[in-house]
Amino acid sequence: MDSHDRALRQRVLDELDFDPSIDSCSLTVSARAGVVTLGGHVPSVMQTSAAERAAWRVKGVKAIAQDIHVRFPEDKKVNDDEIAGRAIAILDWTSAIPDGAVRVKVQDGWVTLSGQVPWNYQRTLAEYEVRKLSGVAGIVNQLTLAPVAQPADMKQRILGALRRHAELAARDISVDVRTDGSVRIVGKVDNRDEREAVEQAVWSAPGVTMVEDALQIA
Repeated sequence: MDSHDRALRQRVLDELDFDPSIDSCSLTVSARAGVVTLGGHVPSVMQTSAAERAAWRVKGVKAIAQDIHVRFPEDKKVNDDEIAGRAIAILDWTSAIPDGAVRVKVQDGWVTLSGQVPWNYQRTLAEYEVRKLSGVAGIVNQLTLAPVAQPADMKQRILGALRRHAELAARDISVDVRTDGSVRIVGKVDNRDEREAVEQAVWSAPGVTMVEDALQIA
């Protein structure tokens, strides 16, 4: 590991230690040419996401390999049937998610969400709500979206959203919309925040079922 890699590794470790929402004592970090690998274990699935977000905040991180495991203390373990019941309840209480649209399967703490919803934010919201439950070791989000618009119309809506975004208006970003509603985006951005802004603009268009992100961070 050269000096740049060691410095990046230490910055990531410092950011993990700084974030009060992360129990970082059992996390490991390695870095090579801007690619950071997060390992070790945390006591909740929410902390895996928090650790990844913390790493992305560090300047110089170009990609992340996330290999963090969730390890519960013995007195915090929850049976699969309890997790399933809580997941169904919290989805029923979430008004933005259509009633009965999401099916839940739980095995060894891993929750699989399946079914179909109209919008991507509903797919993301369902995962977010279930992720908060105690005892969840991980989530497999298999929720699908049904195409509701023609590709040409979708492309114009996406390009319009990109043009309206002040930070992205001048970017040379290519958008390819396929007949199944999947979208491929190609181009260069300055940082992770811009990359997420592009993805969010694409997902905001009705009918988008999948985003293939081929953007490069300069």
